[in-house]
Amino acid sequence: MPDDMAKSTQNKIVVSGFRHVFETDDGPVQATDRVDLSIRAGEFVTLVGPSGCGKTTLLKALAGFIRPTEGSILCDGATVLGPGRDRGVVFQELAILPWRTVRRNIGHGLEIARVPRAAREATVGRLIELTGLAGFEERYPHELSGGMRQRVAVARTWAADPDVILMDEPFAAVDAMTRLTLQEELVRLCGATGKTVFFITHSVDEAVFLADRVLVMTRRPGRIKAAIDVPGRAAGRDWESFKIDSAMQAIVEQVLRLVREERGATAPAASAAVTK
Repeated sequence: MPDDMAKSTQNKIVVSGFRHVFETDDGPVQATDRVDLSIRAGEFVTLVGPSGCGKTTLLKALAGFIRPTEGSILCDGATVLGPGRDRGVVFQELAILPWRTVRRNIGHGLEIARVPRAAREATVGRLIELTGLAGFEERYPHELSGGMRQRVAVARTWAADPDVILMDEPFAAVDAMTRLTLQEELVRLCGATGKTVFFITHSVDEAVFLADRVLVMTRRPGRIKAAIDVPGRAAGRDWESFKIDSAMQAIVEQVLRLVREERGATAPAASAAVTK
């Protein structure tokens, strides 16, 4: 089998029977109930669902920050027992260092790993170009807009070259126009690097625009309710074309309808954003 074909059929992540219960002062709270899913190598999977359905709980378990109450999580066939360099995480909250320039923030993990300077600078330079940060290399975070700081956070995660990128609503805090730009840049970045991505969002439009496949969760305790394939990401996407593509908009309406069923909403769809 050719290498590219083998990659396209290989499962990078496999979640089996994932159930998680949090212990609280008011007693146990079950966040998820037997979540089963797989993510292929190089696939971009987005996850949407009603508020409190366990989306972030699942992502934290994939990252190794929490252990399942029941079930298993495999990455490349190995059980996830904790955080690892094979998985990078981008949260909504920025994780960049205010005393470091853009260039040195992106290269921070490479410095810790003692990557030789020439290789480090080559990696950082490529990511600066891919994320639209050229010309801002020597700026500090306080000199950047919120959108540009988020680009730094994304580039910093990519620089460490993890096999899997886990993203929890990374663009939720930026303005609407900046968010559209960041989404288009993320599509290009993923196309250029071939990373496996698992992305949580409360926006159905964003979920469909970014994904090869959209997963919809039920209300808590969350399970995977549906998986919807989204064709064409490999060819690249832009918002201008996406908005007038009837096939894409039909998928948006399908996903939105599934989420609204879980929220118990009966009003006509007025927006493709749902509450986390």
